[in-house]
Amino acid sequence: MPNPKGKPENLEPIQSKNEEPMTASISFRCTDEMKEAVKSKDDPAQFCRDAIQEKLNREK
Repeated sequence: MPNPKGKPENLEPIQSKNEEPMTASISFRCTDEMKEAVKSKDDPAQFCRDAIQEKLNREK
């Protein structure tokens, strides 16, 4: 009988590609068109982080 919880290697936490731990979360409102455009990206979360960081760097 297969393990209902999956393979043991799938139970380990995901390793981040970044040096700093990502422990905070941000939530904001946007249009349906913006949401769909972001969701269509390969890695929507990283796309948002990159866009926010780019804007922050420009304002420095």
